[in-house]
Amino acid sequence: MDAFYASVEQRDDPALRGRPVAVGGSRARGVVAAASYEARRFGVRSAMPSSTAVRRCPDLIFVKPRFEVYRDVSHQIRAIFRDYTDLVEPLSLDEAYLDVSEDRHGLGSAKAIAEAIRARIRETTGLTASAGVSYNKFIAKLASDQNKPDGLCVIPPAKGAAFVASLPVSRFHGVGPVTARRMEALGIQTGADLRARPMAWLEQHFGSFAGYLHGAARGEDHRPVRAHRIAKSIGAERTFEHDLTDRAVLMERLAFVADAAWERVERAGAAGRTVTLKLRRHDFTTITRARSGTTPITDRATFLAIGAALLEAELPVPRGIRLLGLTLSALGPAEDDSVVQPPLPF
Repeated sequence: MDAFYASVEQRDDPALRGRPVAVGGSRARGVVAAASYEARRFGVRSAMPSSTAVRRCPDLIFVKPRFEVYRDVSHQIRAIFRDYTDLVEPLSLDEAYLDVSEDRHGLGSAKAIAEAIRARIRETTGLTASAGVSYNKFIAKLASDQNKPDGLCVIPPAKGAAFVASLPVSRFHGVGPVTARRMEALGIQTGADLRARPMAWLEQHFGSFAGYLHGAARGEDHRPVRAHRIAKSIGAERTFEHDLTDRAVLMERLAFVADAAWERVERAGAAGRTVTLKLRRHDFTTITRARSGTTPITDRATFLAIGAALLEAELPVPRGIRLLGLTLSALGPAEDDSVVQPPLPF
């Protein structure tokens, strides 16, 4: 989806259309959860501190997130996906992989299926989506960002390696800012630069990540679309309007975070063994503390109790805490439901 949270807000409030909008945070503090394309022209991005966003875009309008609304829209979109294929692997509320090899409606090509899905999304939700169509997940992901917003990009097998070679490695899924800077220092800026490095060299510099990089630079990715993908972790976090120092208040806020996280755990039907506390101090330094058990955690009370114990061990924090997060992980592996499909024209 294109700027999903912000686009939903602009759809529902005509006064926001055509204006720079940030979902989440406030002019004083917090973190931007999503930014409209009008705001992105000023360099406003998700996960950016609100104070930085305001400096870049003084006219930025902050809107409180409505996650229930976003979730409802996401369900509408996934229902559209499943009319075309059962092989849908959600990555988040606004993004998913689809294996459309079966061509359930006889549309004739993967491009035609993508166009039909995008049209259905616009008709049903009033929102736009961008699609990447290709022969593997890695390139489809890259292609989905190529012509945003409201775009379509098709990369057939014969053009995959050349497409990857032309892109900056910073766009590769899994290559974050730190890794991208490290690559640049090693003389790797594009996919072509990466492809020129032998496997032994990649292993020397990137360890276990080398195999993925070696294949990606050649347009190779053999991961199947997993229709029943289970998240590695489920959690929630909250940024506060003011830095909090009082123990009782912090424990109360942690309980709210635990409620939000546990609702997602129950919705997913998950159980896990590890609870992780995320804590961001007044100066934006962030720490995590985790505790694992031998048996799965199956109730909110235990989940919160472990989180509270982890928080207690970090107190007092005299200069305050601006964010608390709580996550359940060690959820167990997803089943391997890989499917061999016949080829479909692009």
